Amino acid sequence: MASDVFYDEIGHSYTATRHEDPKLAAAIWAGLGDARSVLNVGAGAGAYEPRDREVLAIEPSEVMIAQRPEGAAPLMRGTAESIPLRDDSVDAAMAVLSDHHWRDRRAGLTEMRRVARRRVVLFNFNSAEFARFWFATEYLPEFMDLIAPGYRAPGRWEQELRMLLGPIRIEPVPIPHDCRDGFFGAYWRRPHAFLDKTVRDGISVFQRVPAASTERAVAALSADLESGAWHERHRDLLDRDELDLGYRLVVAEFD
Repeated sequence: MASDVFYDEIGHSYTATRHEDPKLAAAIWAGLGDARSVLNVGAGAGAYEPRDREVLAIEPSEVMIAQRPEGAAPLMRGTAESIPLRDDSVDAAMAVLSDHHWRDRRAGLTEMRRVARRRVVLFNFNSAEFARFWFATEYLPEFMDLIAPGYRAPGRWEQELRMLLGPIRIEPVPIPHDCRDGFFGAYWRRPHAFLDKTVRDGISVFQRVPAASTERAVAALSADLESGAWHERHRDLLDRDELDLGYRLVVAEFD
């Protein structure tokens, strides 16, 4: 969940390119197991909220809340760091592509652990795996500047999760080539998408790096696509149906 100021500034067209992907949804919902009551932390526009369970959402941004569809789960305005629920209020607490934006990630995870009786489920990117994605390494090295130095080290992300949540299960979630949710890694086999400003506007990375860096990256990619250089370098990707880019499902189970 980003700060309310951040997504109130950049989130106006979020749902133009950010839609629930069925393969990712299936992985997240499987991680919830038999939980009947679920808190969605940093709920945004409501993607990945299971329709067959009792879901409560929490989100700080009015802009994101306004994009939630009719019939979405009931929502309270608030932040991950201070969830207005009693201890052990829900079977499970989930956060999807959210915790990297929280003001205090440790406080948010601690709060999720407090309110969840049975499990916490997270879906996000392991920042130490950034080199798996060609756009970051070849075109936008400034992406690394968005990662706190401590989280670039292998194992650091997992270590913090275990410290805050206890024993956890971590599962790779490969990203399908036609992923419907237009986050940063979704377009690994569709490089032309990055030339579209509407696509970039739905990806927070491009709002957080300097505009000049984005312009340079897009110009370089455009030139490589026109010359065929990108396809020559990445011909191995063109027949892949999915790719492990470092996105992970984390499940913490409690007694």
